[in-house]
Amino acid sequence: MREQLLTDFDKIISDSKFSNNDIEHKRKSLNKFIENGFPTKKNEDWKFLDIGRIIDKNIGQLDFYNNYSSQNKIDTSIFVKGLEHNKIVFVNGRIEKIDLKHEENNKIEIKEESKSINKFNNINSLINLNNALTNKHYTITTKSGYSLKKPLIIYHSTTNSIYKKNINLRLDFKLEKNSSLKLIDYFYDDSNDNFLNIFYSFDLAKDSILKNYKIDHKDNKNLKYSYNHIDQSENSLSETFILSSGSSYLKHEINCNLNEKYSSAFVNGILKLDDLKNHEIKTNINHLNENTKSYQLVKSVLGKASKAAYQGKISVNSIAQKTDGYQLSKCILLDKTSEFNAKPELEIYADDVKCSHGSASGSLNEDSIFYLMSRGLNYEQSKELLINGFLLDVIEKITDSETKNLIKNTLGLKE
Repeated sequence: MREQLLTDFDKIISDSKFSNNDIEHKRKSLNKFIENGFPTKKNEDWKFLDIGRIIDKNIGQLDFYNNYSSQNKIDTSIFVKGLEHNKIVFVNGRIEKIDLKHEENNKIEIKEESKSINKFNNINSLINLNNALTNKHYTITTKSGYSLKKPLIIYHSTTNSIYKKNINLRLDFKLEKNSSLKLIDYFYDDSNDNFLNIFYSFDLAKDSILKNYKIDHKDNKNLKYSYNHIDQSENSLSETFILSSGSSYLKHEINCNLNEKYSSAFVNGILKLDDLKNHEIKTNINHLNENTKSYQLVKSVLGKASKAAYQGKISVNSIAQKTDGYQLSKCILLDKTSEFNAKPELEIYADDVKCSHGSASGSLNEDSIFYLMSRGLNYEQSKELLINGFLLDVIEKITDSETKNLIKNTLGLKE
């Protein structure tokens, strides 16, 4: 892998216009990744779903070089129907379309960046890989006092023209004072056996609101890692919802810093996995100032030989008095071969706080199934009704009604 990485890195550098300083930063990130490799279960954060082993087993040798000089055709049939929205379309990691027709001029700005920014180095080896191999990234700024009129959907699509590729993508979001952004990440893969490594950073100024909904539903055999870093200022609010079911492997990681008072973070997620899939949600919510609030609810439904994990940590700084933190995970195991792992954590250094966590897992209640069958439903219909009710509890946490309906339609849920 080392020789392949070095060769592909040189190709990326020759294709781009990096300064010598940027190249040096990128080379340091590359060397750090080569030193540590893909994370394995020896790393505590990866002990449940070992991505290094899964890449070796499912993909083998990856090609790290991507030629972004050729334009990709956009399949418009993947666009979400019945919801007016702005669009940014990535195809095979290359940005192909930006459409902000619903917004006022100069109120939302998208800037292409090539300069290497070293702020997020050494979070883990996959972020080092991302820093080393992204040929450019983008900064998306919502201007002060502006709320987007329509949601922004970022389409992450892949085609069957790529195979055993590593795609690295980075987007930085800035929400200026008293601004609001509704963002939907929509994954649609026609490719298989690739590794997608996506890094987002969010900087929320005072009184700003971020609503980020992530949808990975289409069945595919790709492996994905999604990392969100969120910094929040006074009285800002972030809402993150995850629907994770399509890819063979997908780990969502969220690190949220509630830096100033009265900031709030809400994370809700659904892992709904068919046979043999492996998905995980890992969160770190850091309460760093007084009167901050966080709420986390994750529910999983796991089919035959599927595996899911939820690692959730609430950290409370010594000055973060009057913190309110809540965390709960629940799982339904549909087969004796399915597996769920939970690692809830509280790390509290303040004394005037209200924090709680919990986790539960088990099979469907056979008495409830029998009751529904006695009312005229068959066995499969009874199971589906119980699963729908279990998941709707999470979906009802979504504060945007249009997105809530989109998630329900995507899952085919009925109340």
